Amino acid sequence: MFAKQVNLVIVDDHPLIIQGLKALLSSHEQLNVLASFTKGQDVIAFLLGQEVDVVILDISLPDCNGMDICREIKTMAPATRVIALTNHNERSLIMQMLQNGANGYLLKNASSEELISSITQVMNGQLSFSTGIEEIITQPAVYEQGPVPKLTRRELEVLKLIAAGETSTVIADRLCVSPLTIEMHRRNLLQKFKAKNVAVLIRMSFQLGLIK
Repeated sequence: MFAKQVNLVIVDDHPLIIQGLKALLSSHEQLNVLASFTKGQDVIAFLLGQEVDVVILDISLPDCNGMDICREIKTMAPATRVIALTNHNERSLIMQMLQNGANGYLLKNASSEELISSITQVMNGQLSFSTGIEEIITQPAVYEQGPVPKLTRRELEVLKLIAAGETSTVIADRLCVSPLTIEMHRRNLLQKFKAKNVAVLIRMSFQLGLIK
């Protein structure tokens, strides 16, 4: 399966997860778990004096952000492969991990076969993803789907009030216009953003930085 023995380190804040991973990986003769840590900075100190092939890294750690630890690992030991193992499937987190140098991204519901396959893939110089993760990262983010819609000053006012949870009647009173005018602005906003409902409209507006 592997051309040589693979030295691994596990970083996760849950001891039970670490125990399970150790038991799984140790059942393979060519996989050698050198150490495990519950804190990110501890693995950084360990890597200063050890040659590690693969770090299996959780994103959520008690002392720091796993994404920052990934970047530190790749800076100090570029040849070390990093596989994120996490419950987070948000596209922004996946992309940030990849930008920080991660070689793989697995969800914690991955099978043991997926994990072993992922280690094999990253050792062969490939990127490796859990089932479904590749689909997430290939879908364009909202801001990648086209230019930011051009809004009039009044449309932006209406948008912010909608995001604040105000009704069309309240918005109309606030802006001294009729409720029908606000409904027209609401329809125009949905069309400009190509949003199917107000919830999507608000989420897209936050992602685009139009409202905070």
